[in-house]
Amino acid sequence: MVLEGPRTMRQWEFDIPTILEDDALLKVEMTGVCGSDPGIYNGKAFKAPRPYPIIMGHEIIGHIEEIGEKFAARNGLQVGDRVIVEYAFGCGQCSSCLTGHYVTCDKHYNYGSMISCKNPPHLFGAYGAYVYLHPRAMVHKISPAISAEAGVLICAVLGNALRWLRHKGGISIGETVVILGPGQQGLAAVIIARQAGAGQIIVAGMSKDRRRLELARRYGAHHVVDVEKEDLSAVVRDITHGRMADVAMDVTGSAGGARALFDLVRQQGRIILPGLYGANKEIPIALDKIVTKELTVLGVFSQDMSSVIPAIRLAEEGLYPLEEMVTHRFPMAEAERAVQIAGGEFPEEDPIKVVLVP
Repeated sequence: MVLEGPRTMRQWEFDIPTILEDDALLKVEMTGVCGSDPGIYNGKAFKAPRPYPIIMGHEIIGHIEEIGEKFAARNGLQVGDRVIVEYAFGCGQCSSCLTGHYVTCDKHYNYGSMISCKNPPHLFGAYGAYVYLHPRAMVHKISPAISAEAGVLICAVLGNALRWLRHKGGISIGETVVILGPGQQGLAAVIIARQAGAGQIIVAGMSKDRRRLELARRYGAHHVVDVEKEDLSAVVRDITHGRMADVAMDVTGSAGGARALFDLVRQQGRIILPGLYGANKEIPIALDKIVTKELTVLGVFSQDMSSVIPAIRLAEEGLYPLEEMVTHRFPMAEAERAVQIAGGEFPEEDPIKVVLVP
């Protein structure tokens, strides 16, 4: 399925790319509809213009269909192996890539959003039957025992949360963590906070999020708050005996959520901002709060190898029912409707995680 432009998706057919010694071909088992996919579908501004036409889909699980000798040796893979694929792989030449930060590659080399399918090898997204694995693709073998639903959540959901909260946010034993937004990223954040030994995990949502807040409790949240019925700041103050949270993260995607964080953390607290609010959108913030409270504000974007590898181990342990996040499954031919549902265009559907199956 090809996104030809904003809100225009059609089925195209491509020739299977010729695989040489340093690349590979993946047969898709399942594709997750990321929380960012509706924004891509609707033409939401990013760091650079979208290079339409593009094949969306960067939450990828599948099997190696064909593989080059060098690619196989480098990644320890063979035909038939079950793998997951990271969102970013990088150009390998810009300063970000050369210093190990391929997630922020200057050329935006990543799957499902910023590489056109106009020219061969075409298949840089998983809204289809096959994905081309670039020589630099970050590919990880996973156990056949992991369900497809759990596997598709490892990189861009569990791996994201692990990098954002643990590696970047540095959450530690006994700390109080506030998570705004009980969607897939917020729920994964609960799991990571629990694994990191957080003393109090507080998840905030709205009345319509009742099912999500219940799942947050199952994943280990100590407190869930309906912000339409309770004053979140007062609840955090009461739980922490006036000290407020050590760390707060907004995954609502709304400007109001970002602004709220600054009143929820303590002096010297940490604020984590992974949400994409719009490349050209400005959000008024009382900057004096950052200065006078000596806050640390962290922008975070995507997963990387250092977070995906422990995320795989966590999924393999089976401690959390990750599959329960998946509420909707669609055939690949219905990808456009799946994205619309994930984006909230049909509120009655109440999705948490939407997936596509070829």
